[in-house]
Amino acid sequence: MLYADDISARELPVYSSDTWSALTGEDTSNQKYRAKTPILDQLAEEGCFVETAWAATVCSPSRAMMMTGRYAHLHKWWHNKDKGKAPNKNGTWDLYDSSPHTMAHVAKAGGYATYWAGKTQMNIEGFQFDEGCFTPGEGSYNKAIHTTDFRLETRKAEGVKKILNADTNKPITQKSYVQSGWYWKPHVQLMNHPDSKKHLEWWPNTKASKKKFGLNTFGPDVELDFIFEFMERKQKADESFFVYHTSHLGHDAFDFLHPDSGNKWPGTPKISWDGKKYTRIKPNVTGDNGIYNTHGTITEDGIHNHVNYLDYQVWKYMNKLKELGIDNNTIFIFCADNGTSGYGKSSPISQRGTHVPLIIYAPGLKMTKKGAQDVLVNMSDMLPTIAEIVGVKIPETYEINGESLIPFLISDKKKHREWIYAYHKETQLIRGDLVLKDGNNVWYDVSENPSDLISFPVIKDWSTVSEAHRNERDELLMVTPRYNLHSIQHDAPKNGIGKIEPLIIK
Repeated sequence: MLYADDISARELPVYSSDTWSALTGEDTSNQKYRAKTPILDQLAEEGCFVETAWAATVCSPSRAMMMTGRYAHLHKWWHNKDKGKAPNKNGTWDLYDSSPHTMAHVAKAGGYATYWAGKTQMNIEGFQFDEGCFTPGEGSYNKAIHTTDFRLETRKAEGVKKILNADTNKPITQKSYVQSGWYWKPHVQLMNHPDSKKHLEWWPNTKASKKKFGLNTFGPDVELDFIFEFMERKQKADESFFVYHTSHLGHDAFDFLHPDSGNKWPGTPKISWDGKKYTRIKPNVTGDNGIYNTHGTITEDGIHNHVNYLDYQVWKYMNKLKELGIDNNTIFIFCADNGTSGYGKSSPISQRGTHVPLIIYAPGLKMTKKGAQDVLVNMSDMLPTIAEIVGVKIPETYEINGESLIPFLISDKKKHREWIYAYHKETQLIRGDLVLKDGNNVWYDVSENPSDLISFPVIKDWSTVSEAHRNERDELLMVTPRYNLHSIQHDAPKNGIGKIEPLIIK
């Protein structure tokens, strides 16, 4: 599962939007800023893609929904900075405590070796992932790591707190937050790597890796290298595996190679597609202390270049699966956690924050669905889908809000689910086939898809729409109260969740 960061469905050409994001997140129809994704296009055609897939409006709540298959009324991650307290009121309630049957636990119970690569944004210790490669590494924020000084940190000078660039030792001139570099010269940490004697270890950790590491090291490449190494080891040992790849690509970041530029999405290594294969130009970056020369080997900024690079990485995934001889026995899922920064991220308006891409490619699954699927899917559906794939049944007494996609994908079933749901702090979003209620309690007629995937007519007078529209509105209004617990059950239950029945192996 490749879970991209802050990428709206409209950024992928397969969704046929006439509008996408330009350099600062503004709307554009300029083809210069249009991503080119020949591989994802092919997978979407040979597999399928869902026209209306929803996440939550911002990263942490979306990742909570993905990893637990549950909504915020259970896991209590209402927003990035609005998380329920643990039963003892000491810190945030960890997901594996609020929802012990996470996707990692499910895959592990099914006999799959598990790997987590990329972004975490949470305490990693209680999940059942066997190994991991994290960028930036856990605990690298506002902390000197010997491998790299690509970091923004808070320092106090003359009684005033300022954010400084540790690479230049100067205050930054643009609005930003404390962060460690996850793109160029990244903060990387390995978990349980077989060549390491430590549970968590900073990388580079060998003479060879230290020699190669530097300005030309691109974090997403490091993640993929370690993922492929894991896959090779597990295939050699004849072990099934589950990879949860939470890429940073798509997420904006401070551009350490151009510290005064104000760039929103730092460039990636240059790639080119000749119709059959990708070619990647080897990065050649020189300099230090904020003055760098990329020698024409790195793209300009822009989210389109991030999407392009994801397509290149998906091409590498497909090649690796063929190389290992498991291309017809591996399910590949591509999706994202929320809408694009500057356009949809953290927005409760319509489905700006929630509408994400979802591509499913499973040549060995005998899928009956091909190409565009005009159905409703929620990121909570991923956990029960994985459970069915790995042969694990979740106890009926354990509430799961998602629904497995497998029955829809392999049968003549026309619909997957009647409605999809999301949350944004204390507000709720819900939609069916005909109507949508956003986080501002505005209703929209979604019976037809507009060319920009967002400009749905606002329903101001319910007498102007059909009876079916009004009936669906009433049905959706009966759903939301069961999840509307932000004001009355914001934190963990006082005594925790009590006894939980174990997963059942089919």
